[in-house]
Amino acid sequence: MAMRNSKSGYGWMAIFLHWLVAAAVVGLFALGFWMVDLSYYDPWYRQAPDIHRSIGLLLFVTVLFRVVWRWINLAPRPPVNHTRWEVLSAHLVHMLLYVLMFVAMVSGYLISTADGSAISVFGWFEVPSVTGRMKGLEETAGSVHYWSTWGLVALAGLHGLAALKHHFWDRDQTLLRMLGQP
Repeated sequence: MAMRNSKSGYGWMAIFLHWLVAAAVVGLFALGFWMVDLSYYDPWYRQAPDIHRSIGLLLFVTVLFRVVWRWINLAPRPPVNHTRWEVLSAHLVHMLLYVLMFVAMVSGYLISTADGSAISVFGWFEVPSVTGRMKGLEETAGSVHYWSTWGLVALAGLHGLAALKHHFWDRDQTLLRMLGQP
């Protein structure tokens, strides 16, 4: 399999980035959902948010790379049996997924840096605050983060269901192409 996309299928880089981002989004959502109910005395009370922030920042860089990769690679043609509305809705859903990912990641960053502090990424390096101390930013960013992550997971679920519909109902190559099959 080639690294770059072809007219008929995805290259291994696009496939790898797709599944890496999907796993990270699902994992971050699950971790975030779990960690908000931790008590102050739970051993994970400080560690879980540190992991969440670190993976979130690494995901931001990965998604930026994925966007660049998508710009410099041609997109495979849609399967011939896809209707115009399916092709247009697929493009719209993909664009919304990217928008929601960036909104979720930027708002998550703003929650953590609203007090002016930097974020340590696994102790490897720090990402400084760009806002300094901003009163009320944490609450606003928290609300945006909450709703954008729920929207992202719901839309990703719809995306997955559409892939399964194409695979089992339409019996076309949509899902197989993202699994590396010709």
